[in-house]
Amino acid sequence: MNEESPGRIRLSVDEARALSLQALARIGYDAEESRILAEHMLDAALCGYEYSGLPKILNVAEHRRLRLPRRAMRAVHETPVSAMFDGGNNVGMVSMYQATQVAIKKAREHGFAVVGVNNSWVSGRGAHYVELMANEGLIGLHTVSSTRHVAPPGGAEASFGTNPLACAFPTEGEAFVIDMGTSAFMSTDLLFRQRRGELLPEGVAIDATGKPTRDPAAALNGAILPFGGYKGFALALMMQGFGVLAGSGSDFEKSYGYLVIAIKPDLLMPLADYRRDMSATLAAIKATPRLPGVDAIRLPSERAFAERARNQREGIVLDLHIVEALKNLPQGRLPEKS
Repeated sequence: MNEESPGRIRLSVDEARALSLQALARIGYDAEESRILAEHMLDAALCGYEYSGLPKILNVAEHRRLRLPRRAMRAVHETPVSAMFDGGNNVGMVSMYQATQVAIKKAREHGFAVVGVNNSWVSGRGAHYVELMANEGLIGLHTVSSTRHVAPPGGAEASFGTNPLACAFPTEGEAFVIDMGTSAFMSTDLLFRQRRGELLPEGVAIDATGKPTRDPAAALNGAILPFGGYKGFALALMMQGFGVLAGSGSDFEKSYGYLVIAIKPDLLMPLADYRRDMSATLAAIKATPRLPGVDAIRLPSERAFAERARNQREGIVLDLHIVEALKNLPQGRLPEKS
């Protein structure tokens, strides 16, 4: 969707960053929080995930938890290789960035780290955090149990989240990143479709009566479905289990639980050997004989990384009404952290 057309405008990276920082400051975020949030959402936009890019600032601005009391994120339990954080009702893209930095530090020192975060919301793309870990020579895993948007197979209403998972692995080149939701459609994309007045694909959601729907508003009052039926449902429950480990039961909605695991490869082999062997494995898969009409075997995140390289040169494209909405966000102050 990175093409100009009537109603859409191209912004350079610097222009998009400035717009993001201004919008985030308007809703009350300080300079450091705004920087973390802006870099996260700008990276999503550069990777071609428009719905997780700058429009997500509007999701944050409209979120029901934005104006609730908050406090500084604090560790409620910690060991040399682990930490459990109460996120203090702070936006997840900030609390998860901070948790990832803790995981990186502990894994560098001890070879392994597991960090849980609860009482936080809107964590953004898991790929962002695991790529940070892989760029430090660590294997990264990130799981999420999120607010209830998804119905189990045969269920008539939502009872668990879109529950994404992300992994990243260091190679001799760019990190190899996998990031996927366990639902047939992501809730952020659903909100983006509603904002743009677009229909959903067939077969990804039901309305409040349990009937299939393509209307985003009806789906918000109903439920999204798991991808792949029972297999997607099973993966979602796996992420839910990790969410419970991250303290989702301590969140006041009993749903948000974020887990980060960082592994130093030299617990088992030298990092250089791991990078070499992982690169060779991926190269062998890429070399698979192709069916007629197939130009290349494409690995997860290849498209996103190619988009990021191109968009860093050419900029990103946004709907004009999104740009105007970001510029015209009402001035607000967030509750002081206790």
